[in-house]
Amino acid sequence: MSTRPPSSQKGGSTALAPDPELPPVEVPQSEREREGRWSLPKILLWIGIALLGGLAWVMLAIVRGETVNAIWFVFASVCTYLIGYRFYSKVIQKFITRPDDTRATPAERKQDGKDYVPTDRRVLYGHHFAAIAGAGPLVGPVLAAQMGFLPGTIWIIIGVIFAGAVQDYLVLYFSMRRGGRSIGQMARDQLGRIGGTAAIIASLLIMIIIVAILALVVVNALGESPWGVFSVSMTIPIALFMGCYLRWIRPGRITEISIIGFALLMLAIVAGGWIAETEWGAAAFTLDRTTIAWGIIVYGFIAAVLPVWLLLAPRDYLSTFMKIGVIVMLAGAIVLVRPEIQVPAFTQFAETGLGPVWSGPLFPFLFVTIACGALSGFHALIASGTTPKLIEKERQTRFIGYGGMLMESFVAIMALVAAISIDQGIYFAMNSPAALTGGTVEGAVAFVNNLGLQGVTLTPDMLTTTAENVGEPSVVSRTGGAPTLALGIAHIMSSIDGGALMAFWYHFAIMFEALFILTAVDAGTRVARFMLQDSIGTFVPKFRDVTWRPGVWICTAVMVAGWGAILILGVTDPLGGINTFFPLFGIANQLLAAIALAVVLAIVAKRGKSYVKWLWIIAVPLAFTAVVTITASMYKIFSPVPSIGYWANHVRYRDALAAGDDTLGTPAVMEAVVRNTAVQGTLSIIFVSLAIVVMVTSVIVTIRAIGGKGDTGQHEDEYVPSRRFAPSGFLATKAERAIEKEWAALPDAAQRKEASRH
Repeated sequence: MSTRPPSSQKGGSTALAPDPELPPVEVPQSEREREGRWSLPKILLWIGIALLGGLAWVMLAIVRGETVNAIWFVFASVCTYLIGYRFYSKVIQKFITRPDDTRATPAERKQDGKDYVPTDRRVLYGHHFAAIAGAGPLVGPVLAAQMGFLPGTIWIIIGVIFAGAVQDYLVLYFSMRRGGRSIGQMARDQLGRIGGTAAIIASLLIMIIIVAILALVVVNALGESPWGVFSVSMTIPIALFMGCYLRWIRPGRITEISIIGFALLMLAIVAGGWIAETEWGAAAFTLDRTTIAWGIIVYGFIAAVLPVWLLLAPRDYLSTFMKIGVIVMLAGAIVLVRPEIQVPAFTQFAETGLGPVWSGPLFPFLFVTIACGALSGFHALIASGTTPKLIEKERQTRFIGYGGMLMESFVAIMALVAAISIDQGIYFAMNSPAALTGGTVEGAVAFVNNLGLQGVTLTPDMLTTTAENVGEPSVVSRTGGAPTLALGIAHIMSSIDGGALMAFWYHFAIMFEALFILTAVDAGTRVARFMLQDSIGTFVPKFRDVTWRPGVWICTAVMVAGWGAILILGVTDPLGGINTFFPLFGIANQLLAAIALAVVLAIVAKRGKSYVKWLWIIAVPLAFTAVVTITASMYKIFSPVPSIGYWANHVRYRDALAAGDDTLGTPAVMEAVVRNTAVQGTLSIIFVSLAIVVMVTSVIVTIRAIGGKGDTGQHEDEYVPSRRFAPSGFLATKAERAIEKEWAALPDAAQRKEASRH
């Protein structure tokens, strides 16, 4: 039966009598404690996991040798993730979040069939994972491979346990407790007018940059690829069908529609290959990058205004099948093939900081190049955007927030392994810009062989054969990370079939990457709309009403216009948008993570004295992120080295343009560089300044809260008793299955009545 929580719980003052008509809405504490007791098999299992993980880390970090087997990356990451989720996330749940499943979530309390919809935890996990897993975990690790395999591996695995997953979990939980409020609005509530305003402005501006770069990676992956364009486009009608199927045809049939959706997705992928081989298909779906960019802009607007159940949730759930499926398949192939990695743990560029792929010292630039997979501020926007409005029960936030981030980290590790599995010479030939390689096989061979890489000798035949094997005219200077990742995946998968299907695997991987990233674009656009509505609502309260369609359309159009303009700039940039905008994306993303952690720090400090001793869980990653991002920003703003500093490069091209010197390119090229570096340099100053304001304000508020001074209000929604039940993890426990049976035994009419009470 449903009861009022203990009196210590925030909320209304009137106790609620037990409801004899309803089964329990949560698993009793005594039953949870019984299920959590240690037994000998459990002890032996976790000892085994710890030993296997420890052995893998020894092989990667200490033994190493001339080569290292890729299987150790899988074991080290999976074992560490399991330990982190089982132990560290439970510490956070027990001492910081302290969830209460007798409390109705916003999805239950505000259910409107559009933005607030109680969603099955498995579907929501898919939606959340699909939304957060954008370009970062795919592109960042590939670019970071320039430094060697060990720095990126350590940051991705250790960083996610103590930073990334902590941020995602806590932001999701505290946003849910506040009706699904954005990180900017929570900052205003907790940090006051100055800190809150800085956080809101920073979040909106950074969101524009992040979504634009995510979309740019999609454009580059789909450009001139009829197979990819067709297959990715087909996911939209498939998702619409899934949404209608669950809504009207067969409500609640998650497994059934999952099988149907997966089958349709596989058909779309295979059909894409067929259609791309036809004359009419190639003509219809071979689109230039500008056309694809405008198509994504239009799609972003439509996806953000449609009801979440119709397109966003089922499409992201559908995409998750492919995302997780491909990554698990790749991990299985690595275990089966066990490729030997010849890339050193640390390359010479880790020492000099003057690599051809990107310039800058290992610290701090490695930690912003891998902008997702370990820690990502973009996730804070999703975790305070769509996801908290869809959660059924409070305890599910650990599985969705912390668990979802662990899966993204595993994606990043697999991307890193795929990148370092290919020949080092080919890697640098693909990722070095055309300005260095000349865009030709001969130029790439000469450039790479002059880098002084130990044990690397690149030949023209290696590059031409690789291009022929993947069905591409050339692989030289295919920058941006996505083609390199596709080649790495194709290299590993084709090792199983003897190389006969390498072209298939390459194009399959290109399409996979585009689908992977595009799902973050549609979710990001909707979150940006929420943020802007919430911000304008401070002055015009009507905008806070998410059911007011004019407000929805206006705010969506403004945010889409913002990131769409940056996208078009990137697509038409003669030097390549990824090369010029990705560093800004990485720094902005991590600055946003610092802002999110700063807000969470203040929230937890205000919860009471029993929380103070656990503030280190938030303070440690916040301090590290602050040092990394501020240092990286200073490099980009003040460095006199043109390859590192935005303003140094700006002055270099500006002076050359003024002097009529065409050694750096044509006037059109130089004008574009001058314009883009000015935009990048200006935004860098704005971003780091706003982030510093937020972090300083947070520290002041936290210190005052610990001392019992200042505003200690939580700004949480009023307590409303829950009238529904759902398991907390992916698999229901024995006790949860028993309660589910009790709810299933209720008459259908009673279940519908309770589901609509709020």
